[in-house]
Parts: sequence; structure tokens; C-alpha cells
Amino acid sequence: MKCIKVVKETKDNKLGTIRRVTDSEADTKVSSKVWAFCPKSEWKALRKPSQQPKVEVEVSETMLELSIEEKKLARKKTKK
Repeated sequence: MKCIKVVKETKDNKLGTIRRVTDSEADTKVSSKVWAFCPKSEWKALRKPSQQPKVEVEVSETMLELSIEEKKLARKKTKK
């Protein structure tokens, strides 16, 4: 199995499309100069979802108040 990538756009294939095909099929498609060999890592990167999920944290007023109260408690404990 080999990975091939479209290098010339045609009506059937969009530029940048990556496929995993058999060796003989890859050789015939690459000889047409519409496709080119590409590393397997590029093919894998398209198949796997991104590893780092995007997390957005919103800071609310209650979160700020809790952190201030926690600081006050920590100061009282260290003074004793």
C-alpha cells in the first residue's frame, strides 16, 4: 500500500486529495503525472482528529470572589 496525492486538478480529483492505494494502482496513477507519492504521515494526519482540544475558560465574578476569599483564608492560617 502506498499513499498518493493529487498534484494537478482534474474534474474528478481536487488538488491536495490524498489516497491510500495498492502498489500497482499507485504506480499507474503516478505515471499519469496527475498524482504524486506522499508520505504516510500526511495521510494519517488527515484521518486522525486533532490531539489538542480547544478549551475556552470564561472567568466570572464569582470565580474571582472565591479566589480572593481563599487568599484571605490562607493569610489567616499563616499568621497563626
